[in-house]
Order: sequence, then C-alpha cells, then structure tokens
Amino acid sequence: MGKIKSKLIKRTAKELIKRGVKFKDNFEDNKRILGKTMPSKKIRNQIAGFVAKQEQQEDD
Repeated sequence: MGKIKSKLIKRTAKELIKRGVKFKDNFEDNKRILGKTMPSKKIRNQIAGFVAKQEQQEDD
C-alpha cells in the first residue's frame, strides 16, 4: 500500500481536472504537463503521481 496523500494534493488535482487539464496515466507525462506552474518540485511530483494512479484505476 502507498502513502496517504494530503488533502492539498487531492484537492489541487481534482481542481486541475475540473478546469480541463488533460492528464495521462503516465507519471512522467503528467510531470511535464504540470511543468513549472507548481510552487515546488515535491508538490508537482505528488500531484503527477496521484493523477497518474487515478487515471490507471479509471482504465481498469
């Protein structure tokens, strides 16, 4: 089992999806999509990983 993500990560990811940002089920692609818009590298990576996991679960 993975670590539990904070509310900030979940809330931000859901807001970005709601705004129409098209994410993929690949962490590296999501990281590039988020680019330099995130305040820190750690938060960017956490959001990219969370969204990738959500997209993979949707496909199943």
